[in-house]
Amino acid sequence: MTLAWPSRDRLSVWCGGCLLAALLLMPVLGWVGPLGFAPIVGVAGALCLPVLTVREADRPVYIAGIMMLIWAVGSTVWSPYHHDLWGSPALKLVAEAVFYFAFVCAARRAEPGMRERALLVFAWGLPILGLAIFAEAVTAAQGYRTLRAMLGEPLRPDLAAKNVAQGLFVLALLWPLAAVAAQRTGAALWLTAPTLAGLIGGSVAFGYDAPILALAVAGIVGAAVWLWPVVAPRVLAGLTAAFFMLMPLAVWILQTTGVLDTLRRVLPPSWSQRLGYWSHAIGWLGDHPLRGWGLEASRMFSPGIQLHPHDSALQLWMELGLIGAVAASVIWASVLARLSNPERDAARAAAAASAMAYVVIGGVSFGVWQEWWLALAGLAAACAAALIRQPVVRSDVRKADAVRKPSTLALFSE
Repeated sequence: MTLAWPSRDRLSVWCGGCLLAALLLMPVLGWVGPLGFAPIVGVAGALCLPVLTVREADRPVYIAGIMMLIWAVGSTVWSPYHHDLWGSPALKLVAEAVFYFAFVCAARRAEPGMRERALLVFAWGLPILGLAIFAEAVTAAQGYRTLRAMLGEPLRPDLAAKNVAQGLFVLALLWPLAAVAAQRTGAALWLTAPTLAGLIGGSVAFGYDAPILALAVAGIVGAAVWLWPVVAPRVLAGLTAAFFMLMPLAVWILQTTGVLDTLRRVLPPSWSQRLGYWSHAIGWLGDHPLRGWGLEASRMFSPGIQLHPHDSALQLWMELGLIGAVAASVIWASVLARLSNPERDAARAAAAASAMAYVVIGGVSFGVWQEWWLALAGLAAACAAALIRQPVVRSDVRKADAVRKPSTLALFSE
């Protein structure tokens, strides 16, 4: 008798394998080197280029993204920031857009069995990273320093703590998705506890506010989308679009009314410095509000602005002007509005929570074009795409399967 095994789409299995490999590396990268997310997600996306497709629902995001990409590349003509060809931010931005989107398409195409394995690895991998960050917080990054010393690259304690703290943003962005992945793959639901312990403990020990702020916002957003699955995503879409369009106006009002100066005097130094960057940014973007100063131009406005304004909306206005702000508004509004659904779905709630965590962190911390941060967005989007396609495992079915499943000994005794 010949057993007939069902044929599987090899390309789907390949896509699932690439997703699985990236998620296997995720906790290691989050601990020892978040900058590694850029090459890992980029390579995974390059390996999955054959599945890159633009669906009907993708068109608003795709068109707005292409518009922003063309404008960003073109703006290098008048940008005061210049780089060699191979290090050109415009060239890297084009490659990132293609490869990271291909990786998201791969997560959609992943074969169901491989997808479930990848999500199970994700559900366990993020808590492992959380435990590693918690241990580093307790020991003042001793483990990381020891590793660097073994590699012949000893590091000062303060720099080691700064490097390890980057993993906090990985936890803050991915924890809602990992929590639902644990539920949908039958993993232990308590796995969220070590993730949050690392996030909260590490933020307190290393003195980082943004991950805690993102955690709070993600929790509120996730609950709102779960309770109001149709209305909440649309409201979030409007609020996010308003953030990208009206942030300069908000800072200008605070500045002209004197509230900004008052806040700078009473807030901690890190927040006071951020407000100073924002104040300088609206002063400079006023010179070229329509076309902006050009891609990465904010790097050239030191000492008033160090590297970037530490606010994604202000950076887009400053560098790409009105066109960049409109494109970002359309992209984020489209992504969030698409999560609207007649029925409650924990995966969509987690996707919205993760998306808003990214907006919050980008609004107070990182530059828009930082490669590892964009790659992490691609990884989060891929996890969300896979999670939305992962069927819900009902508890009664799981128990029934457990009863019917024979033991390992039974295979030999019967």
